[in-house]
Parts: sequence; structure tokens; C-alpha cells
Amino acid sequence: MEIHHIGSTSIPGLAAKQDIDILCVVDQLASSLALQQEGYVFKNEINIPLRYFFSKNSDFSNVNLHVTEAGHGFIDLNLRFRDYLRRHTDSRQAYQDLKYKLLQDPTSFERVNGRFPKYTLEKHSFINSILDQAGYTGITFNFCAHYAEWEAVKQFRQIYFFGPMQIDDPYTWTFNHPDHMHLVMYQGTTIIGYAHVQLWKEARAALRIIVIREENRNQGFGTQFLELIEKWLRLKNYKSLQVESSEEALSFYRKHGYRDMPFNDPDGYESDPRDTPVGKIL
Repeated sequence: MEIHHIGSTSIPGLAAKQDIDILCVVDQLASSLALQQEGYVFKNEINIPLRYFFSKNSDFSNVNLHVTEAGHGFIDLNLRFRDYLRRHTDSRQAYQDLKYKLLQDPTSFERVNGRFPKYTLEKHSFINSILDQAGYTGITFNFCAHYAEWEAVKQFRQIYFFGPMQIDDPYTWTFNHPDHMHLVMYQGTTIIGYAHVQLWKEARAALRIIVIREENRNQGFGTQFLELIEKWLRLKNYKSLQVESSEEALSFYRKHGYRDMPFNDPDGYESDPRDTPVGKIL
């Protein structure tokens, strides 16, 4: 549907690595897997749900191909960043200076917690400042990767679930467990929501936590976040999403098609008797 040149090589006058980043917008994300037949190596979503990442290297170029469906926040985010730096020489120079400064650090390409190199993570604040100046207010959701995102996760969990009197979160071990997905939702550059999804066998998933920051509630963000999670799970061929809902949240789930369904936690954790087990066939 659309093809855009993004990344540093798309900004004339900006120092860049040799990798060319291309954004491809399609009508059905799963159909893009056919690109593997054309020599593109599929590397899954990495840190961005519903964004497929491919690479294709040759003697004359290295290509990073980002594929999304129309409406994904990744599209507007990248185009606004690119277009702002194309128009603003001072910001473009500041970004270039930052890149060279980071390259002088011999630890720049060490991976933090096995995820992303410091070179990538340290550009986060600058990129967000440009997006703010460019007026970006779109909705995106990510798998937690940056240390600022993990800090936000800890705060969400402490404030909304474990309370100010609880010193230790008993489930931080899930932060590095392959069956536990921790996601943050952004409005623009501000994290306004958090979700914890556990992947079970037999194509089942459990929504352990979903919460929107108090000042952003009653604006439709909870619905949007839940629908994005459901869409992502359907793409992964999960058949159901199940929740142990508090009485206060039960009407929210009912409104979105969740019905009474036994939770049947395979890990055998004891349920809160005050909660109602509900689920939705995806």
C-alpha cells in the first residue's frame, strides 16, 4: 500500500551507517512472510508488536525492512522524525553529534540485559525530544526494552497493584521469562499504559495485568490497548485470552465480549476468590 524510506539514510546531510531502512505498509501483515522467498530474512517483531522486521544484505547494500499494516503508530512516528530532521538543520546536527559521541564510547555496542546495544538505547531521549517538537501524539505499544520502560513498569505495578506499603514485587522474575510479555502503551512519547500477558500452552493466553495511568482513563485508551493485545495474539495464532477480573473491572471485560470461562491456571497459582474468571475466544 505504501513504501517509505526512513532512518538516518533518509535524511540528507546526516551521518549514517550503511544500513538502509525501508517501511512497507501492507493490508495483511501475515502476507509479508512471502518476502522470505525473495531473500529477506525474517527476524520477527523484536520490540514492536505488529511490526515485522526483515533484513536482506548483499555486496552493495544492507536493507532493514519494517512491515506494518495501515494505522500502526510506527508509521507516523518514523515519518514525523524523518521530516522534522529534514527541515531543521540544528536538530539534524545535534543528532549527528550525539551519534559520534556515542561511537567514541567503547561500550556502545554492548547489549544491555541481552536486549539492545547502548548505542540504540542512549538515543531514546533525543528521539523523544524531536517527536515532541514535531507534534507526535500517536498511539504505539512496545514490548519493554528500554530501561525507562522497565522503570515505568515497576511504577505501574507498585502504584496500582502492590500498593505503597509493599516493598518488593514478588513477580519481577517474570521480567526475564520467555512466557511472560510485558508491554507498555505510549501516547506520543509518554507511557500511559502497561500490560502483562502470560503465554500458556494449547494456544491460550492470560491477561495478568492491564492498566491505564489514572489521568488518562475514560478516554478509550483501555479499549484500544486491549484490542491491540487481542490483535497481536490472533496474529500469533492464540485462540483465547483469559482474565481473572476484579469486580470493578468486570463490566469493562463484559463490554468487550468476555464471558464466564474457567481460568484453569496451568501453573496452579491460587486465585483470589473475589475475582471472576472470564475469557474471550479470539
